[in-house]
Amino acid sequence: MLALSGCQPDSEPRALVFAVAQAPVNLDPRFATDAASERINHLLYQRLVEFDAASREVPGLAAWQMQDPQHYRFHLQQPTASFHDGKPLTAADVKATYESLLALKNSPHTAEFKHIKNITTPDTQTIAFELSRPDPHFAARLIIGILPADKIAAGHDFGHTPLGSGAFKLDRWDSELQLIRLSDGLKIRFSEVKDPNVRVLKLQRGEVDLIQGDLPPELIKYLQKQSDITVQTVVGANYSYLGLNVQAEFLRDVRVRRAIAHAIDTQAIIDKVMVSHSRQANAILPPEHYAGNPALQAYGYQPALARQLLQSAGVKLPLTLVYKTSTDPQRVRLATILQSQMQAAGIDLQIKSLDWGTFFADVQKGNFQMSGLTWVGIKTPEIYSKVFGSGSMPPAGFNRGGYRDAALDALLKNEDWPAVTRRIHEQLPYIPLWYEGQFAAYQSSVKSYQPMPDGNWDGLASIVFQPTQQ
Repeated sequence: MLALSGCQPDSEPRALVFAVAQAPVNLDPRFATDAASERINHLLYQRLVEFDAASREVPGLAAWQMQDPQHYRFHLQQPTASFHDGKPLTAADVKATYESLLALKNSPHTAEFKHIKNITTPDTQTIAFELSRPDPHFAARLIIGILPADKIAAGHDFGHTPLGSGAFKLDRWDSELQLIRLSDGLKIRFSEVKDPNVRVLKLQRGEVDLIQGDLPPELIKYLQKQSDITVQTVVGANYSYLGLNVQAEFLRDVRVRRAIAHAIDTQAIIDKVMVSHSRQANAILPPEHYAGNPALQAYGYQPALARQLLQSAGVKLPLTLVYKTSTDPQRVRLATILQSQMQAAGIDLQIKSLDWGTFFADVQKGNFQMSGLTWVGIKTPEIYSKVFGSGSMPPAGFNRGGYRDAALDALLKNEDWPAVTRRIHEQLPYIPLWYEGQFAAYQSSVKSYQPMPDGNWDGLASIVFQPTQQ
């Protein structure tokens, strides 16, 4: 019976099995916030706007004109897209999607669109947005997957039975989620395997065809030595950093913040414990981004200089700082390395590891001196205003460290991104660490797959899968 339960009919090709650390939670794009759900939703739904390699907004479902910063007109591309139930996607569906989002009280995305004053549809292919205030970056916000208007009106449960117009549609979702690719019928099953060691063992035994991300570097290096496993790595764009509460004692002084930066040997950490293709970071957005700043120079590891900076700031050594992090083993490991490195600079780093919910709640409330986090999937330079602008204290934004700088506010208002990133780099409200490299590992049944810099799963739309006959 056990043998029979794992078989499929000879006429039905087996599904590609993609083992993930976390299964998706909600496949309604108006509600999804976890990484797995957002990555799946990008396969299921199409969006008005996409981004190119330099993170500039480009047409997705629609091209657009900014008539002025308060009026935008979008025109659906030809040929017209269709939903998975065969109905054409029209302007009415776009209007219904965004109007429904504005009406929701419990969507984490609603606030992003609260300045939409009116949406009209002059014809079936045209959508006009009127805003209550100027927003030159409005087009870049329109990345919510479009839902069918009739299903919205009927109160359809998109969270568990998604219906979009993307490259994949839902096949089934019982104990595991399975999608089917429209172009050729390829089925992909997403199998949640939380333990990284078990994911690696399942890949080796052929129970899994593909894994991506969420492995410690030593397991990646182990897989690279296996002759029957292919490991692909690419340069990443997700930004890891030390967050500082600049309202805390000592951390108000920029000399102390610079001392912390000089107390960290970032390159040594990258070389020893990070994924291949990881690289030092100097700003939230990487240098290849259109608002990136490749001229910024990294703070080198200079513990003697760090001690001098601390003493010039009147600090009695050693300086004790509390570093909060999650209980994730890799995060704790990195914290331990930072603790060891900082000793030479006269910094006594006390590590406090908390379960994720407690840790992140403390960060959101500003209840920390130092913390370690990563910004994932950031596309627009507006992030600098949201994180460092004086008017972006929570809940209005993400300035959790309480940083206020009138000079930076003026630069942000003018959107002078080279000057903005230079000022942030000088003042160090964050200590930049690295952009972590991305990887995928797969069986010989997978012939073509490329991981993406932000860790998305878009490569599944073009993956080639040729399982051996059993």
